[in-house]
Amino acid sequence: MIERVQAKWRRQNTLSKVDTYFRWTLYLIPWFAVTVGVTPVARATTGGTLPVTLAGTALGLNIVQSVLTISLLNRALQRYLDRGPTPHRLMAVSGVLTLAAEAALFKLVIVEGIRSPDSIGSVTLAVLATLTPFFMVYSLVVSKRRYMASLGAGAVVLVLLTGLVTDVWELGLYLAILLIVAGLWSFVIARPSGWLLAVFWELDAARKNQARLAVAEERLRFGRDLHDVMGRNLAVIALKSELAVQLARRERPEAVEQMVEVQRIAQESQREVREVVRGYRKADFQAELAGARSILRAAGVDCRVEGEEDARLPSEVQSALGWVVREGTTNVLRHAADARRCVLRTRIDPERAVLVLTMENDGVMTPLEGRPAQPSGSGLRGLRERLYPLGGTLESGPGADGSYRLTVELPMPADGRPSAGEVVNGARR
Repeated sequence: MIERVQAKWRRQNTLSKVDTYFRWTLYLIPWFAVTVGVTPVARATTGGTLPVTLAGTALGLNIVQSVLTISLLNRALQRYLDRGPTPHRLMAVSGVLTLAAEAALFKLVIVEGIRSPDSIGSVTLAVLATLTPFFMVYSLVVSKRRYMASLGAGAVVLVLLTGLVTDVWELGLYLAILLIVAGLWSFVIARPSGWLLAVFWELDAARKNQARLAVAEERLRFGRDLHDVMGRNLAVIALKSELAVQLARRERPEAVEQMVEVQRIAQESQREVREVVRGYRKADFQAELAGARSILRAAGVDCRVEGEEDARLPSEVQSALGWVVREGTTNVLRHAADARRCVLRTRIDPERAVLVLTMENDGVMTPLEGRPAQPSGSGLRGLRERLYPLGGTLESGPGADGSYRLTVELPMPADGRPSAGEVVNGARR
């Protein structure tokens, strides 16, 4: 059981761990209040059926309240994050439990006739502890202004009600002070936690939107380039084709010339489209290194480039390495949501006459025990196909402590050209 919980915890990204930490911290506070506040009063109760019954009732109601607060706080946080409705029914039940527990404590004070300072302090702490769970939930489902207004109104009503019923205005003032202290204490505990969770989730959403916008911008760029190339040529083809049709109907020989011109423009358009696609698909090593560093740092990943990234390399080698960096960066953003560090190293091994590029990052989520690891996607297969004509190899796999390493080796003879076998029609001799 413990191993499964640990495996599930390791699979979570940082944001999910932070969310779980904040939630369970809030869930445990009511139990702390029961242990420190209500339990000492129940244990200090003297003999007698009524006092023991009252103390047991107060303690039991607080325990039920603590159990209920786990679900109630979870729903209140969801409401604060705009992910769910306000839990009105559970809040009503929590309010009834709080009033019943407070009534049992006050009746216990009257029956016991508490007078010693230590006992008064314990009862005061118990009253505050009993109010805390409900106020924590209430502070998350209403605005700050409404919460403070409700707290002030409740204090005034409590002073007037207690003073008019008992004619002891000092008691009403004391209870109002307890109410305000409990409300402010609960507000300081719960509200900042909800605010921090909202900030974290907004940052995560902004990061995802940034990645989507980058893809959309690239698509727009490609569409704009394609439109610039094809728009004019297609318009000319349409006009000349229409002209050729008219000339052909009149049996004019110029129709052949117009169709030859259409053929020439179509071939020219085909060539220009190839150039656009080639330029779009071409990956420059230096540009991809700079882009990877910028994109990863914008995503909160510390990206460092080390080694001989400034070495002069043949264009086909630079293109292949650029695609490796591009695909590696994409994998970090997609599959390493918890990544905080990424290192790109380039070096030339003179003994083996190979260029070695390694890309290592942390934050990789490990699969649960008993589940197979996900197979490598088409991106890595495409990289191997690009490296194969150059005699290059690619190795990838997870390492220790949630790391992942991508290693590429390309033969580099003394003349600086890759030592791949001569390629003829896409096949190596």
